[in-house]
Amino acid sequence: MSTIPSLARKSKGRKQKAEAEPAWEVAYLFPAQGTWTEGEYLDLPGNRLVELSNGFLEVLPMPTMSHQMIVAAFYEALVAFVRLGGLGTVLFAGLRVRLWKGKIREPDVVFMLAAHADRMGEEYWQGADLAMEVVSGSKEDRERDLKTKVAEYARARISEYWIVDPAQAQITVLRLKGRKYAVHGRCGRGGRARSALLKGFEVDVDAILSRK
Repeated sequence: MSTIPSLARKSKGRKQKAEAEPAWEVAYLFPAQGTWTEGEYLDLPGNRLVELSNGFLEVLPMPTMSHQMIVAAFYEALVAFVRLGGLGTVLFAGLRVRLWKGKIREPDVVFMLAAHADRMGEEYWQGADLAMEVVSGSKEDRERDLKTKVAEYARARISEYWIVDPAQAQITVLRLKGRKYAVHGRCGRGGRARSALLKGFEVDVDAILSRK
Protein backbone atom coordinates (compact mmCIF):
# COMPACT_ATOMS: atom_id res chain seq x y z
CA MET A 1 0.00 0.00 0.00
CA SER A 2 2.87 2.37 0.73
CA THR A 3 3.92 2.33 -2.96
CA ILE A 4 0.65 3.74 -4.27
CA PRO A 5 1.24 7.39 -3.26
CA SER A 6 4.77 7.17 -4.66
CA LEU A 7 3.50 5.91 -8.02
CA ALA A 8 0.83 8.58 -8.04
CA ARG A 9 3.40 11.27 -7.43
CA LYS A 10 5.59 9.93 -10.23
CA SER A 11 2.63 9.79 -12.61
CA LYS A 12 1.67 13.33 -11.71
CA GLY A 13 5.28 14.47 -12.25
CA ARG A 14 5.40 12.88 -15.68
CA LYS A 15 2.11 14.51 -16.63
CA GLN A 16 3.28 17.92 -15.50
CA LYS A 17 6.53 17.49 -17.40
CA ALA A 18 4.70 16.46 -20.58
CA GLU A 19 2.40 19.47 -20.34
CA ALA A 20 5.19 21.95 -19.60
CA GLU A 21 5.61 24.71 -22.18
CA PRO A 22 8.80 26.43 -23.34
CA ALA A 23 9.84 29.64 -21.63
CA TRP A 24 8.05 31.80 -24.19
CA GLU A 25 9.03 34.99 -22.38
CA VAL A 26 12.67 34.22 -23.16
CA ALA A 27 11.90 33.17 -26.75
CA TYR A 28 10.15 36.48 -27.36
CA LEU A 29 13.41 38.28 -26.59
CA PHE A 30 14.81 36.96 -29.87
CA PRO A 31 13.76 37.86 -33.44
CA ALA A 32 11.08 35.78 -35.13
CA GLN A 33 12.11 33.25 -37.76
CA GLY A 34 12.49 34.96 -41.11
CA THR A 35 13.56 38.28 -39.58
CA TRP A 36 17.05 37.52 -38.26
CA THR A 37 19.78 39.91 -39.43
CA GLU A 38 23.46 39.04 -39.74
CA GLY A 39 24.25 41.22 -36.71
CA GLU A 40 21.66 39.46 -34.55
CA TYR A 41 22.92 36.08 -35.70
CA LEU A 42 26.55 36.97 -34.94
CA ASP A 43 25.53 38.11 -31.44
CA LEU A 44 24.02 34.72 -30.56
CA PRO A 45 25.56 33.22 -27.40
CA GLY A 46 26.32 29.54 -26.83
CA ASN A 47 28.14 26.83 -28.73
CA ARG A 48 25.35 25.26 -30.77
CA LEU A 49 25.90 24.83 -34.50
CA VAL A 50 23.55 27.39 -36.02
CA GLU A 51 23.49 28.66 -39.61
CA LEU A 52 21.72 31.71 -41.05
CA SER A 53 19.63 31.36 -44.19
CA ASN A 54 17.66 34.33 -45.49
CA GLY A 55 16.49 35.50 -42.08
CA PHE A 56 15.93 32.00 -40.71
CA LEU A 57 18.07 30.16 -38.17
CA GLU A 58 18.88 26.54 -38.96
CA VAL A 59 19.95 24.63 -35.84
CA LEU A 60 22.19 21.74 -36.85
CA PRO A 61 22.46 18.47 -34.92
CA MET A 62 25.50 18.12 -32.70
CA PRO A 63 28.03 15.86 -34.45
CA THR A 64 28.60 12.27 -33.39
CA MET A 65 32.02 10.87 -32.53
CA SER A 66 32.28 9.02 -35.87
CA HIS A 67 31.42 12.24 -37.71
CA GLN A 68 34.15 14.12 -35.85
CA MET A 69 36.71 11.36 -36.41
CA ILE A 70 36.15 11.63 -40.18
CA VAL A 71 36.41 15.43 -40.01
CA ALA A 72 39.65 15.09 -38.03
CA ALA A 73 41.14 12.65 -40.55
CA PHE A 74 40.43 14.94 -43.50
CA TYR A 75 41.53 18.05 -41.62
CA GLU A 76 44.85 16.46 -40.62
CA ALA A 77 45.56 15.35 -44.19
CA LEU A 78 44.73 18.77 -45.65
CA VAL A 79 46.67 20.71 -43.00
CA ALA A 80 49.79 18.59 -43.56
CA PHE A 81 49.64 19.22 -47.31
CA VAL A 82 48.89 22.94 -47.04
CA ARG A 83 51.55 23.66 -44.42
CA LEU A 84 54.22 21.91 -46.45
CA GLY A 85 53.77 24.38 -49.28
CA GLY A 86 52.59 27.39 -47.28
CA LEU A 87 49.47 27.38 -49.43
CA GLY A 88 46.95 28.96 -47.08
CA THR A 89 44.78 28.35 -44.02
CA VAL A 90 42.67 25.34 -43.01
CA LEU A 91 40.04 25.49 -40.26
CA PHE A 92 37.01 23.50 -39.13
CA ALA A 93 33.47 24.03 -37.81
CA GLY A 94 32.15 26.13 -36.24
CA LEU A 95 33.94 28.78 -38.23
CA ARG A 96 31.31 30.92 -39.93
CA VAL A 97 31.55 31.35 -43.69
CA ARG A 98 29.50 34.17 -45.24
CA LEU A 99 28.37 33.03 -48.67
CA TRP A 100 26.47 36.23 -49.43
CA LYS A 101 24.44 38.76 -47.46
CA GLY A 102 22.02 36.88 -45.24
CA LYS A 103 23.55 33.45 -45.90
CA ILE A 104 26.10 32.10 -43.42
CA ARG A 105 27.14 28.45 -43.21
CA GLU A 106 29.57 26.48 -41.02
CA PRO A 107 31.28 23.84 -43.22
CA ASP A 108 32.99 20.93 -41.48
CA VAL A 109 36.35 21.94 -42.99
CA VAL A 110 37.29 25.07 -44.95
CA PHE A 111 40.42 26.19 -46.77
CA MET A 112 41.48 29.65 -47.98
CA LEU A 113 44.38 30.24 -50.34
CA ALA A 114 47.15 32.51 -49.03
CA ALA A 115 46.40 34.87 -51.91
CA HIS A 116 42.89 35.38 -50.50
CA ALA A 117 43.90 35.92 -46.87
CA ASP A 118 42.21 39.33 -46.87
CA ARG A 119 38.86 37.50 -46.96
CA MET A 120 39.46 35.90 -43.55
CA GLY A 121 37.82 37.86 -40.73
CA GLU A 122 37.76 37.31 -37.00
CA GLU A 123 34.01 36.64 -36.86
CA TYR A 124 33.58 35.02 -40.26
CA TRP A 125 35.24 34.37 -43.61
CA GLN A 126 34.00 35.89 -46.85
CA GLY A 127 33.56 32.64 -48.73
CA ALA A 128 36.32 30.05 -49.06
CA ASP A 129 38.35 28.28 -51.73
CA LEU A 130 37.49 24.75 -50.57
CA ALA A 131 34.75 23.40 -48.33
CA MET A 132 34.20 19.87 -47.04
CA GLU A 133 31.07 18.39 -45.46
CA VAL A 134 30.55 14.99 -43.83
CA VAL A 135 27.00 13.92 -44.64
CA SER A 136 24.94 13.09 -41.55
CA GLY A 137 22.29 10.39 -41.42
CA SER A 138 18.94 12.20 -41.40
CA LYS A 139 16.98 12.91 -44.57
CA GLU A 140 17.06 16.65 -43.86
CA ASP A 141 20.84 16.69 -43.37
CA ARG A 142 21.45 14.66 -46.52
CA GLU A 143 19.27 17.05 -48.51
CA ARG A 144 21.21 20.01 -47.12
CA ASP A 145 24.69 18.64 -47.87
CA LEU A 146 23.99 16.85 -51.15
CA LYS A 147 21.70 19.39 -52.81
CA THR A 148 21.19 22.69 -51.00
CA LYS A 149 24.84 23.37 -50.25
CA VAL A 150 25.93 22.25 -53.71
CA ALA A 151 23.90 25.10 -55.17
CA GLU A 152 24.88 27.56 -52.43
CA TYR A 153 28.62 26.89 -52.50
CA ALA A 154 28.63 27.16 -56.29
CA ARG A 155 26.80 30.50 -56.10
CA ALA A 156 29.37 31.68 -53.53
CA ARG A 157 32.15 30.77 -55.99
CA ILE A 158 33.80 28.22 -53.69
CA SER A 159 36.19 26.55 -56.13
CA GLU A 160 35.97 23.05 -54.71
CA TYR A 161 33.45 21.15 -52.59
CA TRP A 162 34.27 17.77 -51.03
CA ILE A 163 31.37 15.60 -49.87
CA VAL A 164 32.24 12.69 -47.59
CA ASP A 165 29.29 10.29 -47.40
CA PRO A 166 29.83 7.54 -44.79
CA ALA A 167 26.48 5.86 -45.56
CA GLN A 168 27.54 5.35 -49.18
CA ALA A 169 31.23 4.83 -48.29
CA GLN A 170 32.06 7.45 -50.88
CA ILE A 171 33.89 10.75 -51.37
CA THR A 172 32.78 13.11 -54.13
CA VAL A 173 34.93 16.02 -55.26
CA LEU A 174 33.12 18.82 -57.09
CA ARG A 175 34.99 21.57 -58.93
CA LEU A 176 33.50 24.86 -60.02
CA LYS A 177 32.97 25.06 -63.76
CA GLY A 178 31.35 28.33 -64.74
CA ARG A 179 28.51 28.91 -62.30
CA LYS A 180 27.93 25.26 -61.41
CA TYR A 181 29.86 22.31 -60.07
CA ALA A 182 31.11 19.45 -62.19
CA VAL A 183 32.14 16.11 -60.74
CA HIS A 184 35.92 15.99 -60.63
CA GLY A 185 35.94 12.57 -58.99
CA ARG A 186 33.74 10.12 -57.12
CA CYS A 187 35.58 7.39 -55.23
CA GLY A 188 34.52 4.48 -53.08
CA ARG A 189 36.53 2.20 -50.83
CA GLY A 190 39.89 1.27 -52.26
CA GLY A 191 40.12 4.52 -54.21
CA ARG A 192 41.88 7.84 -53.76
CA ALA A 193 40.03 11.15 -53.98
CA ARG A 194 42.06 13.93 -55.62
CA SER A 195 41.79 17.69 -55.60
CA ALA A 196 41.57 19.81 -58.74
CA LEU A 197 42.37 23.02 -56.85
CA LEU A 198 45.40 21.73 -54.93
CA LYS A 199 47.55 19.77 -57.32
CA GLY A 200 49.02 16.75 -55.57
CA PHE A 201 46.53 16.65 -52.69
CA GLU A 202 44.73 13.33 -52.41
CA VAL A 203 43.29 11.16 -49.68
CA ASP A 204 42.79 7.44 -49.29
CA VAL A 205 39.05 6.86 -48.98
CA ASP A 206 39.53 3.90 -46.65
CA ALA A 207 41.86 5.90 -44.41
CA ILE A 208 39.29 8.70 -44.07
CA LEU A 209 36.26 6.48 -43.51
CA SER A 210 38.04 4.03 -41.21
CA ARG A 211 38.48 6.80 -38.66
CA LYS A 212 34.76 6.66 -37.81
